[in-house]
Order: sequence, then structure tokens, then C-alpha cells
Amino acid sequence: MVDLYGIGQGFPGIPPPNHLSNIEKVRHVETAFKEDICQRIPDFRPDVRFIPYLQLHEYEALLFSDPSAFATGINQSTLANRFQTIRDEFDTPEDINNDPTTAPSKRVLSAYPSYRKVIEGTQAAQAVGLPKIGEECPHFREWLETLTGLQDLQP
Repeated sequence: MVDLYGIGQGFPGIPPPNHLSNIEKVRHVETAFKEDICQRIPDFRPDVRFIPYLQLHEYEALLFSDPSAFATGINQSTLANRFQTIRDEFDTPEDINNDPTTAPSKRVLSAYPSYRKVIEGTQAAQAVGLPKIGEECPHFREWLETLTGLQDLQP
């Protein structure tokens, strides 16, 4: 998973136009990324095989889809209210971030300094679950629906 916020110059579509919303910026870069891949390796049919997904901000943003399950998943149930307060500041969990110092992982580390992304982030994702993440995160949901729709294409 790649987050848009951390992509550097030289990546297709970077920088996206400033007038776009956050989600429109992600879609702009995803489209440019796919076009670039299609131009570079057309014989591999990336036009039908490559389905780009860029996370607007960090992975932890998705975990704020269910603050209580997130807190429970990292064995810190007392943080549920604090995580809920963070979640309530934004329209969707995908929007959580407004400064490098307030990135989703920085917010988690502020509340729980010994947070381990790989281990506890995975446990939290299992606790939150894909259905809840899809319910709360429209861009992620669109990508999941695209992927699950591929099964209909099988002979």
C-alpha cells in the first residue's frame, strides 16, 4: 500500500492540481499511474490487469473506521474514546491527516507510544474488519468492489 501523502516528485500525476479535493487528488494520481504503466508495458495488458489503489494518507487512517475495535485490537481499550474523538474531527477516516505531525500514525503514537505498526496494526485491522473499513472509507470501498467484481469475469 502506498500513501499519496508520502509520494515524492517524479511519480506520475504528482503534484496533483491544488483545486481538487483530497479524493480527487488520489484519483488523479491513480489515473496518471495507470496511464504510465499502460504506456510502458502495453503487452502485459495493464489496461485490464492493473488496478491501482493509493491510500490518501497512512494505513492507520483506515483503522479509525471503528475506534473501539481499533483500540481493542491493539489491546488498549482505554483509548477508544480518544480514537473516537480523532475520528469525529473528519468526514471520513480517509481524511485523517492535516499536517506531517498529525498523520494517523503520529496520532496513534501520541496516545500509545509503544504502538508497533506491523504487529498491532495487523491485529487492529482484523478487529476492525474489511466490511467496517469499506463502510466508512469510500475510496477504499470502491477499490474493494472493483477487486471483488473481478470474480464475475471468471469463466
